[in-house]
This record gives sequence, structure tokens and C-alpha cells, in this order.
Amino acid sequence: MNTSVIINELKFKAVRSSGAGGQHVNKVSSKIELSFDVMASMGLTDDEKLVLTQKLDSRLTKSGILLLQCGESRSQHRNKELVIKRFLDMLKTGLRIPKKRKPTKPSRAAIRKRLDNKQKQALKKANRRKPPL
Repeated sequence: MNTSVIINELKFKAVRSSGAGGQHVNKVSSKIELSFDVMASMGLTDDEKLVLTQKLDSRLTKSGILLLQCGESRSQHRNKELVIKRFLDMLKTGLRIPKKRKPTKPSRAAIRKRLDNKQKQALKKANRRKPPL
């Protein structure tokens, strides 16, 4: 994954944002919409494109474009920084290969400790009962 190439391929669009700002909100386009065409990217290998299209399937449009929005800040520049950061984090997590789980067994001491604790609990509960007549 070549981040500098990918950042150059991003397309931004400024849109009017809702939220804090009062009357100012109606005049300024501070919300940023980021769009990224996964399949047409030159910064990703074919394998990476395949993995991303599978993992980010719910976030992609029918034409394979990833859309992200950010309207948290009142500043357009700050929103642009935030959406780029969020986008790069999403790519990194999408391309991360999870470790294989090594199956393990609890130690004998752990098993013994659990059973002893279980026995103590059972005795505690049994001692609360009324004695038989």
C-alpha cells in the first residue's frame, strides 16, 4: 500500500453541514465527503484491492467507490484532516491479516482451582438450607 499515491487519488467534496454553528451553518460548506475508487487505485496491489472489496463490502457503493464523510468540526480543513486519518485507518485495518489462534488447554492447577472454588460455593449454599427434621 503506497499512502502518498493513494492520498493523491482521493476526491473531496465540500457540503453544507448540520450541527453547531447557528446561522453560519447555512452559509458555509464545512462538511467533507471523501470518495475513493478502490479498483482504479494505482497505490494498491491487485491482492490488496481484492481483500479490501471483500472486507469493506458494506461500505462500498455498487460501482466500488468508498465514501466517507466528516462534519465534526466547524473548520473545513480540520474535517479534511479527520476524514483522511479515518480513511487511512480503515485501509490499514482492512488489510491487516489476523493472527491464527493457537488452541490451548487450561493448566492442571487452573482446573483444580476452579473445581475447588466450585465445591466451596456448593458447600456455602448447602449450609444456608434448613436442616432436615
